[in-house]
Amino acid sequence: MEVKIGVADNGRELVVSSESEPEEIEKQVADALKDATGTLVLHDEKGRRVVIPSARIAYVEIAQSDTRKVGFGS
Repeated sequence: MEVKIGVADNGRELVVSSESEPEEIEKQVADALKDATGTLVLHDEKGRRVVIPSARIAYVEIAQSDTRKVGFGS
């Protein structure tokens, strides 16, 4: 899964590639947004953790990761 997170007052978005299911990520986001002083913690495919204060989350987009094609296709 590819998760894009917009952070308030920041022109760039965070992009995290996760092996989690979309429903699991959505639940994590919903739980984080319930508490304005809480945090959203996501783990990426390489084992890194991304921690975002829930008060700074502007939006979250959850989508299938794009598969990269190698070579020339028609």
